[in-house]
This record gives sequence, C-alpha cells and structure tokens, in this order.
Amino acid sequence: MNYFQADGLSKAYAEKILFSNISFGIDQGQKVGLIARNGAGKTTLLNIMMQREIPDSGNCNFRKNIRVAYLEQNPVFSPEPTVIQTLLDDNNPTIATLREYEQQVMLQENGSPEFDNRKLQSLIARMDELQAWNMEARIRQILSRLKISDPNQPMGQLSGGQVKRVALAKILIEEADFIILDEPTNHLDLEMIEWLEDYLEREKLTLLLVTHDRYFLDKVCNEILELENASMYRYQGNYAYFLEKKQERQHAQQMQTEKARNLLKKETEWMRRQPKARTTKSKARIEAYHQLKDLAASQHHEKSPEIMMQSARMGKKILELENISKKYDDQTIIKDFSYIFKKKEKAGIVGMNGTGKTTLLNIITEKIQPDTGTVTTGETVQFGYYTQEGINVDDNKKVIDVVKDIAETIKVGKDVSLTAAQFLFFFNFPYASQNDFVRKLSGGEKRRLYLLTVLMKNPNFLILDEPTNDLDIATLNVLEDFLEDFPGCLIVVSHDRYFLDNLVDHVFVFEGNGKIKDFPGNYTEYQQKKAELKQQEKKEEKTTTAKTTDTNSREKKKLTWKEQKEFEALESEIAALEQEKAETLEKMNSGDLSPTELQEVSARYAEVEQLLEEKELRWLELSEWA
Repeated sequence: MNYFQADGLSKAYAEKILFSNISFGIDQGQKVGLIARNGAGKTTLLNIMMQREIPDSGNCNFRKNIRVAYLEQNPVFSPEPTVIQTLLDDNNPTIATLREYEQQVMLQENGSPEFDNRKLQSLIARMDELQAWNMEARIRQILSRLKISDPNQPMGQLSGGQVKRVALAKILIEEADFIILDEPTNHLDLEMIEWLEDYLEREKLTLLLVTHDRYFLDKVCNEILELENASMYRYQGNYAYFLEKKQERQHAQQMQTEKARNLLKKETEWMRRQPKARTTKSKARIEAYHQLKDLAASQHHEKSPEIMMQSARMGKKILELENISKKYDDQTIIKDFSYIFKKKEKAGIVGMNGTGKTTLLNIITEKIQPDTGTVTTGETVQFGYYTQEGINVDDNKKVIDVVKDIAETIKVGKDVSLTAAQFLFFFNFPYASQNDFVRKLSGGEKRRLYLLTVLMKNPNFLILDEPTNDLDIATLNVLEDFLEDFPGCLIVVSHDRYFLDNLVDHVFVFEGNGKIKDFPGNYTEYQQKKAELKQQEKKEEKTTTAKTTDTNSREKKKLTWKEQKEFEALESEIAALEQEKAETLEKMNSGDLSPTELQEVSARYAEVEQLLEEKELRWLELSEWA
C-alpha cells in the first residue's frame, strides 16, 4: 500500500538547483534512508513533503487518513508548558485521557484545592476502558530511555539537546502511521542511539530517515534514496548494499560519459564539414549532436586530491594529566584522573551526556581549571579545538574570504601547499560555491566550514568535540581519510560509532560519578568486551547461587522419592521453557505485533526467563545428589 508519492518535484534557489523533476514513492512498512551532501536539499525536500514549502513544479501527497509525524532538525516548542504537557498534547483519545489523568495525579501530589477525586476515579475507569495503562507504561519507558528525568520542567528551561529528545519522545509516543526523522541521533548519547536503533528496527512502522550515522542506516533501513546532482537514485537494500551499487552506478556513468566524449569528436568534425542547408536527416543528427554534447559535458564528482597534512613539530613531552578532579556543586564530574599522552595517539571519548566529556576537554585546553591536580602541556604542542558551539562568522562574508582571512595558502607537505580554494574543494566545497555568502550555507555546511578553519591552522594536537553532528556522509569520509593520515595527536568525542571505530586506538569511557576507564580498543570492541563480562557475571552468579545451600543439604547423600520425581520432571520442563523462550523471541523480532501485543509478549518473555532461571538453579541443586 502506497503511503507517499512524489511526482516531478523541482526546486531551485536562484541559480542553485536542488532537485529537478524527481519522482519517488514510499510504501507501508518501508524504512527508507535519505542520503545527500550538505546543502543538496534534504531538509527542503522534507519541508515540501510536509507542505511547509512549495515546489517550483510537481506535486506530492500522503495517503488519506494516515497520521504523519515529523521530527525537525531543530524543533521549537512553546516555553511555558511542561515536558509532560508538551508530550501529551495530542488529539488521540487515549493520549487525551492520559493527559487529564496525569494532571489530576499532579494536582493530588501537590495537595492542590483544584484536585477532584471524582474526576480522578472517572478517569481511571476511562483508562481501563481504553487500555491506556499500557500507553502510560510505554511513555515512562521512552522517557527513561531518552533520559528525560523531570516531566514537570517547563520547556523554556531545557537545553537544545533536551528539546530535541523531548521532540523525539513525542514522535515515538504518538505512534503515527508514517514517521519522518531529520537527524534523530544528534544530541543523543551512544546508549540512547543503540536503544533507538533497536526500537526502530523492531517496530513495524513506515519510516523516512535522514541521518549521517552509517551503522544506524545499515541496521534500520531496508532502502536508500540518494539525492545527488539534482537527481534521485533508489537502492533496494541497506547502507552496505547502497555503497556497493553506488560504486557500480558511478562507474557505469563514467564509462557512458567517456564513450559520449569519444563519439562527440567524430560528430564535431561532421558538423564542421556540413553546409548550412540541412536535410531532415541532417537536422535529426544535429539534434542528437547537441544531446550528445550535454552528455559528454556532464560532470561527475571529481575525486579530491589525497593530502598529507603537515602539522607543527612535536617534542618529547606532549600532555600529562595528574590526579585531575572537578566538581560542580555536589556532583563529581572527574575524580583523580591521570594520563600521559604519547606521539601520534588517537583516543576516543564515550559516555552518557552530562558525565564530563566536554569538561575534560576544556581542562586540557585550559578553558577551565581543575579543582585539584595538574595539567602539563609540552612547549611545542599547538591545540586545534573544534567545539560544539560552532563558529561566529559574519553572514555577509563569502566562504572563500572566511578561509583567506586565516591563510591564503595551507602547507600540506614538506614542499606542497594548497590555496584556500583548493583546501575548500578538498572538504567538498565546489569551486562554483566558494563565492557564496555564509548566510546561504546550510547548518551542515557552516559546521564543515568551521571544521576546516580549525584544521588549516596546522595544529599538532587536534581535539574534536562531536565533529560529526550535521556533517554529510561524503564529508565524514573525507574527514576520516584526513584524520587517519594526521601525524599529530587526536582526541575525539563522538556518538558516531562508525567514525570512532575507523579512527581511534583506545577509548576513555566516562562511567559516571567521576570515574573514567581507559579501554585499549575501539568502541565496538569495548561493547563486545562489556557484553562478554556481563555474560560471565551472570554465569558466575548462577553457579554461586546453585552452590549456596545450608549445611544440612550438603550432608544429604541421596534424593528422596519425591525429589527424584521432581528432578526427572525438571528436565522436560526446562526443555519446554527453552522452546517457548525461542518462539517468544521470534515473535518479538517478527515485526508483526501491534504495540499492545508486543508488550504482552515481552512480559511473557520476562516471565519465561525468570522461570527458566529458577528451574535451572533447582536442577543444579538436585543434581548434586542425583
């Protein structure tokens, strides 16, 4: 069943053509990823779909009577309502009832004279009728997973990242038929991203997703739409499949262009020889000549030159942190942390939001001072610090002038330099767009401009705080290549797992309460080790519990007749529970269950796991004397 159809959409701003005559459809149950370079028109396309902008030509429509939810990149809410009031502001009768119930409970808890017990009892009966308790449990789970801790806090008091998480929670709670998410992983920590990834993969829904997170795309999406050179390309598969097929498409296009250029040489000679009077046959050939000329002139993305960045010389002493501690009020952010950095070291930093990652970077760069401990920086160290705040640039400046204000040329090797224009081109700013004003840049393009202004100053110690936010995948690939060859030290904070896995030698894990753990490996290796340790702890716990019996039990020599029968029955009961556990898990992963059915099946799965654990422990206990 078709949920959305676009036919012949075109949109341009002055001379900049975003897309021209593109058509595509999205069917029920499809999970589609939309990929494009920054500034190529992704957000404009989403706004046209939601009728917030008008296309120059073409039309698009959602299927009638379906509910559509749209998560914007920078959502805006009224500042006065609380988080819970914002989340439950919906026409859905279940949510409306739940909203009234929550309001009455809040009035009761605050001892308000406006509390009406009769109304509360009536709402409880209505909640039973609508089976709204499942919805309440689901809302609490989503709020917990997205770390929205105070539902009574006014929206105006939240940070930008918290507002984005509230907007995402609202989308998930509403259970729309068609969900559109624009960069949903921005402002989420890795734990939240992995939960959202599993949630979207498991749920049976229709989804259009814009994200630069390549692991996320690969796991969640079963189809990719790519907006490139004002055209739309479709790939029936996940991100890994897209990479393979895109390479094949580009190779075929390159071959077609080369063939057209060779043929054009012959046709150009024919055109020069022909007299002015043309026959009908000649006119047809002339028209074909002009079409061939357009094809031969078609530009494919030229590969940027590979560069090896030259950084300032680094001495033996680089950076030493000794017994660093930092507190804010009663909250310990960093506690007694020590580390000595070595040459060419590439470290990642991961951890939940608010655990002190940015605080550590600010201490290293002396933006703030630790409460205790010392930071010793080598004399030759030159920091390049990319912060989350971004860059303050005059919007009326041209892109090329922003770069030239820092340097006309950038040294990239012993005897090799790039001009400002060449360096911009390397980071995916085509020559034609370098004279655009900064105000015309998209959010992602501004972030990219800020990034290269940090890189071009030739630092020998790079510190990047969430550099992947708002950057397109093409730029991420360029940045990864650049950083792999970077000869200095690197510290990177990122929630992009693919980015971390490609670059870092080890990760500092911020575990909370000031504790920082150094793990020798990338993020995926850390997660695998963490899972192994958790599994080992479970096994040890089972073994310990099985062995913990009182003295009288240990002295026992054999089973009673009743215990023997119980022991024999346990084997078949355990086998049956294992079978039920496997079948229940298969149902949960099928994607065929409604939210209510999924909750019921999930509850049964937890019961089966508990029963299985109890019976296995009893079997181990009885087996000692069997």
